[in-house]
Amino acid sequence: MIARPRTVRSPARRPHAAARITLAALTTIGAMTLLPGCQQEAPPAEPTLRPVRFLVVGDALEARRRTFAGTAQSGAESRLSFKVAGTLTEVPVKVGSDVKKGDLLARLDAGDFELQVQEAVAAYSQAQAQFRNAEATFNRTRDLYASRTASRQDMEQARAARDSARATVYSIGKRLQLARSQVKYTRLEAPVDGVVSAVAAEVNENVGSGQPVVVLSSGDSPEVRFAVPEVLIARIKTGDTVDAEFDAIEGRRFSAVVSEVGVTGSGTGSTFPVTARIEEPDEAIRPGMAAEVTVDFEIDEGQEPAVRVPPFAVAEDVEGRFVYLLEPGADGEGTVRRRAVRIGDLTADGLAVIEGLETGDRLVTAGVSRLVDGQKVLAESRPAAAPADPPAAPAEPPADAPAAPAEPPADAPAEEQQ
Repeated sequence: MIARPRTVRSPARRPHAAARITLAALTTIGAMTLLPGCQQEAPPAEPTLRPVRFLVVGDALEARRRTFAGTAQSGAESRLSFKVAGTLTEVPVKVGSDVKKGDLLARLDAGDFELQVQEAVAAYSQAQAQFRNAEATFNRTRDLYASRTASRQDMEQARAARDSARATVYSIGKRLQLARSQVKYTRLEAPVDGVVSAVAAEVNENVGSGQPVVVLSSGDSPEVRFAVPEVLIARIKTGDTVDAEFDAIEGRRFSAVVSEVGVTGSGTGSTFPVTARIEEPDEAIRPGMAAEVTVDFEIDEGQEPAVRVPPFAVAEDVEGRFVYLLEPGADGEGTVRRRAVRIGDLTADGLAVIEGLETGDRLVTAGVSRLVDGQKVLAESRPAAAPADPPAAPAEPPADAPAAPAEPPADAPAEEQQ
């Protein structure tokens, strides 16, 4: 039996491979040891300022101002119609037409009414002839009665016939006058100078008596009509001064005087109509324009002057009721200061603050429950969104966790097979 030669692995190469593995492990452990130290060197995050809302306190002795929506209208608006029914043959005006007193606005077919006039004229002529005949008969009978040729009864009958004929003439004369008036009524004329604001019928339409055909706006001073809630209507009087602004006329405010105050609720009954006449007319104001009417309500006699604020702007603790006032700083920042207040009644207008607030104070109205005296805040008209939480730092591996195996260097020799 022949023995094969045995390959012997060289022991001189094993210590070099073990040394490379040990060096890689020490490098990994050193990097993990330095990682927490690098994270601790990061600068601390700046504190986030809490945003707050505020309002400027007005003078408690001034009138309370309220604004209502309204609509402009002409000083006088007439819905013109015919006194008789008929067919429209002419409408010479249109919306926006300027007309003078006596101008023709619309006309009806007057043919039938003219025939009635002619018939009345003929009847009147016949009645006059009968009256003349009856009067002549009465005169003859009276002469015969004077000469004792006719009886007293004959004279009385002649007198009655004459008086009846006279009454007939008078009656038919009035009928003729009415027929001529009806012909005149077929013309619709402007009663005053004005502007046509609406035309409700067209040529060849049949319209009835009293049916509006043309709407005429007139009057030197335009008006504005607005609705006032029932809780405030008793505080508006005829002669009060209000201010009116129109969206279509920018930058101008018109003074007006209340001319009418409604005594019956409109629609649902919760509001009452009020009309104010504008003192300085302007051609730019047209009926139908949207308006905002500002009314200054005087403080009730005997009522203690107070400032009305939102109820949630007043807080309370063991020391009593208080508010926060904003002291403005740079870049929209500020500092809040606590101030004690004395409050009054609570109404739909807000909570009454009798003492503690002065004109021009910046009253914080939002976020009061989370503030402290002297806190720095960010004054904004709207509350800012809360900042998101910073991302969590990566968790450190436990001390007993095994180290990740290091990648062998590129020049490491591959393990020999046995």
